[in-house]
Amino acid sequence: MGTTQLESVPEPKYWHLRTVLSEALDSEFAVGEILPNERDLAARFGVARATLRQALEQLELEGRLQRRRGVGTTVAPPRVGVAVGSEQHAWPGGPEDAWQPVDCVLAVPPAAVAAALETGADEPVHTVRRTRMTHGQPVAAELLHVPRSSVPDLSAIDAPSGAARARALLRELQRLELEGHDSAVELGSARADDAKELDRLPGAPVLIVTTRFLALGRTAALSVATYRADTCRLTFGDFGGVEIHQDPQRQAS
Repeated sequence: MGTTQLESVPEPKYWHLRTVLSEALDSEFAVGEILPNERDLAARFGVARATLRQALEQLELEGRLQRRRGVGTTVAPPRVGVAVGSEQHAWPGGPEDAWQPVDCVLAVPPAAVAAALETGADEPVHTVRRTRMTHGQPVAAELLHVPRSSVPDLSAIDAPSGAARARALLRELQRLELEGHDSAVELGSARADDAKELDRLPGAPVLIVTTRFLALGRTAALSVATYRADTCRLTFGDFGGVEIHQDPQRQAS
């Protein structure tokens, strides 16, 4: 590897270094390959190690790098394409559903959830907790809120708690005729419980997908799914598999 000095630029040095490193990852390194140590990288690019760390942390946030304890910093695989589009017009828990149920509790939901479900402020609802794994790693965690009126025949005796109760509720939900659903996506920060589920630090960037399921002329269920922003690429509609590889910054320059 030759020596590459950074030119004087108006943008922050760490951000310019991030761009140079990103280009090096594309041209010089393979997925899973271990990067040289910080001392060698800092010498190659003629920057302080503090600047280098900032650039590496930024690339880690973007999902380009992975820091593995006892191994070092490696080149991350491409983002996982996670379909959340409307082409699958079905209730959660159907045969094609990639989520795994973990638990189900009956409790009073947050005020915003109660308002969306149009339930009383102190009325308990069923909350199913589910996770989504890809290649053995967690990529998303979900809370599915279901009013008791949507599953009036659910038997707590047959499935008192845990994943069994969650599966029973999802089966009961299939009895309703789904009239439609809509979704919204926003960028957020991982809360402590989500961070633990997703093997991230609290405050890590996440994508939050809120989906409202409609039946009997009302909101019959509300899903709040939190996806890891560093590993997931959400896709929508019948053409969700399309990928754009060009860096928008390079395109604009």
